[in-house]
Amino acid sequence: MQFGRSYEEFEVGAVYKHWPGKTVTESDDHLFCLLTMNHHPLHLDANYAEQTTQFGKNVVVGNYIYSILLGMSVPDVSGKAIANLEIESLRHIAPTFHGDTIYGETTVLDKWESKSKDDRGVVYVETKGYKQDGTVVCLFKRKVMVPKNSYLEARGGDQPGRPTPAASTD
Repeated sequence: MQFGRSYEEFEVGAVYKHWPGKTVTESDDHLFCLLTMNHHPLHLDANYAEQTTQFGKNVVVGNYIYSILLGMSVPDVSGKAIANLEIESLRHIAPTFHGDTIYGETTVLDKWESKSKDDRGVVYVETKGYKQDGTVVCLFKRKVMVPKNSYLEARGGDQPGRPTPAASTD
């Protein structure tokens, strides 16, 4: 299975559909809120959400949705990355609720070679997250520094840290 891409493997205009989706549970959302110290009652207090919001129920914290989508994109986009350079924009377009399933896809907008090091380049991508009904919920653009094939070859190939199984002694 491919995990990430070298600079040469990215093509401007390519679209990577990330699979599988992730169904967001209440416990996922609450754990993320607690881990990140986001105690807003919109996310944690069902009574508050029911009584005081236009939705009448808890809304999943947007940064959790962003994090899911970023993680979904790793095998297709940044699995071989040298560095994530910039999140240029992040837009939360529509709410996500407990029980919604998030899917994502990334489009390669541009790419260019590094000006300072000839063994790497930068890819500029946009990732879109949408729910099971097709509603777009999150959109972000980022720049990722990725290795060229020469960088990978100089460091032991595609998966340099992966151990090789020992030969059988049977």
